[in-house]
Amino acid sequence: MKRKKNNTTTVFELEETRNEAVNVDSPYDRLSNSFEESAIQSVNALIYDGVKKDASDIHLEPRENNLLVRLRIDGALRDYPPFPQEIMSQIISRVKLLAGMDIAERRLPQDGSMYLEIEGNMIHIRASTLPIIHGEKIVLRLLSPEKVIRPIEELGFSPMNLQRYYHFLDSSHGMILVAGPTGCGKTTTLYSTLQYLNKREKNIVSVENPVEYRLEGINQVQVNTKIGLTFASTLRTVLRQDPDIIMVGEIRDSETAEIVTRAGLTGQMVFSTLHTGDAARSITRLLDMGVQSFLLTSSLVGIISQRLVRIICPHCRQAYSPTKDEYNLLSKLHFEQKPDCLYRGSGCENCSGTGFKGRTAIHEVMAVDTELRNLIKNAVNTTELKAKAISQGMTPLIHDGIEKCKMGLTTLDEVVRVAYSTL
Repeated sequence: MKRKKNNTTTVFELEETRNEAVNVDSPYDRLSNSFEESAIQSVNALIYDGVKKDASDIHLEPRENNLLVRLRIDGALRDYPPFPQEIMSQIISRVKLLAGMDIAERRLPQDGSMYLEIEGNMIHIRASTLPIIHGEKIVLRLLSPEKVIRPIEELGFSPMNLQRYYHFLDSSHGMILVAGPTGCGKTTTLYSTLQYLNKREKNIVSVENPVEYRLEGINQVQVNTKIGLTFASTLRTVLRQDPDIIMVGEIRDSETAEIVTRAGLTGQMVFSTLHTGDAARSITRLLDMGVQSFLLTSSLVGIISQRLVRIICPHCRQAYSPTKDEYNLLSKLHFEQKPDCLYRGSGCENCSGTGFKGRTAIHEVMAVDTELRNLIKNAVNTTELKAKAISQGMTPLIHDGIEKCKMGLTTLDEVVRVAYSTL
């Protein structure tokens, strides 16, 4: 195995274990007499398998008799063969060493990161430990720029929503928000947007916690609250750096919310995210955080709310006639154009029997026009804001999902699972 230094980050090429990891059924089939060597080979094989299976996270969970391993694939955790108790401590220590953590500290949570080069692709891995009763649980987040930074037209927007979003991006200034819960693809949308806007004549600055992907030509700042480098304090400095475009990873407090809103009034284009259920709730959330309505109406260009749904495996996709219960559900969701057929996956070896392979996004895109601004100034409730946006052509999040069901991209159960709470 080759080992080399790249600035302060260790880079590994998994040459020796790559070929044997492809066909391995269990990560401990290759155990040798040396526990340390077994741990090295097993960790390499596990990470390689996780990357090849398109896992977003790897969970290592100490149990009484073994080290449980699970991979998050397409948003769901799937079991992976566990490691035996004999090498559990060596596995944990090996991962902590690769991630630059203190291997002697087992009482406190730690964060670390590493870069791995696998088949020519650089994979950034964030590691987090958590002390539990049987040892230290570790979660590895696998971050691959090639899979996250994509052309905007490949992000799952419907033609109408894509046109609306491009119209947002034509603005010379103002605030654009991406809303949704953790793990709904907000980072992908923002990074892909910054890449689209990244031009030589633009000064683009991002403020993030943490910086998940490195973007060439963009000035990225990582927040460090331990030394007082907060979102709010960093933003004040960024505004003195002559920016054209600013991206703030997340609006978490009232101070950041006000600075971001005011920045959209002073000639900058500002992007950020909110943990809210839908577009209309994002507006009321900002008002609840203390942003004055006249500032919000003057700054806000539009809001995107999104979720990720699993894609039906193309190798085992089957059409079927909707059941009576499904027609009743569609009526309950106020979806008038009932489909003649829906689709589902029967399960095959290509999708590990799940019926799904990959994920795509569903969206609602709210453009803030004069009528919506007047409603915001009058402090109307979320229901009225959403009703007005729909009357002006906004497709509700769950309806965008149902349209993708009709196209055979996903299932009705999947759309209801991720978007029913937005009604």
